[in-house]
Amino acid sequence: MNNWTWQTWQGKSYLTCDLISQPHGFFTSAFAPQRPEALTSALNPEAEVLRTKQVHGNVVLAPIDIRTGTKTLVTSGASTTTEEEVQRPHADGCFSDKAGQAMWVCTADCTPALIADKRTGQVAAAHAGWRGTAQKIVPVAIAQLQAQGSQLEDIQVLLGPAIAGEVYQVGEDVATEIGMSIVDTEQFTDPAAVIDHLLNLDNPPLLPDKKPGHVRLDVRRINEIQLEQLGVSAEQVAAAPHCTYQEPERFFSYRRTKLKQVQWSGIIST
Repeated sequence: MNNWTWQTWQGKSYLTCDLISQPHGFFTSAFAPQRPEALTSALNPEAEVLRTKQVHGNVVLAPIDIRTGTKTLVTSGASTTTEEEVQRPHADGCFSDKAGQAMWVCTADCTPALIADKRTGQVAAAHAGWRGTAQKIVPVAIAQLQAQGSQLEDIQVLLGPAIAGEVYQVGEDVATEIGMSIVDTEQFTDPAAVIDHLLNLDNPPLLPDKKPGHVRLDVRRINEIQLEQLGVSAEQVAAAPHCTYQEPERFFSYRRTKLKQVQWSGIIST
């Protein structure tokens, strides 16, 4: 059993897990409005900060693509550049290619996935909402690490604070789309059959809902199943025991407030 632990920086709490040795953290809403350029100092002040503009897809970029795709739109002559003056490449994940690189993603209810290779020290971060998960963004991120030498048996994955399945009501269309990522698409072609199958799995990713045409969706469980199907064992994966929707004192939740507020999660290559 992996231990999730609250750490303190600037008198505020962020979450870590002992499964992964690389410096990492799931930062709470208390750190807002600080951005990764500041938060990286809690993990490694010397690390290069790398992040993207998230668009709910499954693109995972290398450092060179992030650097070349990031542009300053306004040159005001000021000593600092505001967030609005920076254009970042569109992607929902990033991966390292050498030591000392900090990979960041932001989330509200979506799943922040931090991925590490315990042998090479390389890492990746992915923003796994239901759309990105339907497109298997976490396996895509792992494939990027594999392309530069990682082996599946060395991969470790943390699925951070996100909205829990018990409170995440979605339409059956959404449930079917994300469910198709983990079923045999030749065997299951009827949406109703997909939903019925997922509702009846052991430790199911879908739960019943009283509203007709709706179910409850556990996005982190879908990611766990995708990883299992990829060949990553359960011992290599840890899901945070925290729900953004049900813990307003710690996390922003778009489903709860309908406000565009985010918390950041980051990991640093070694």
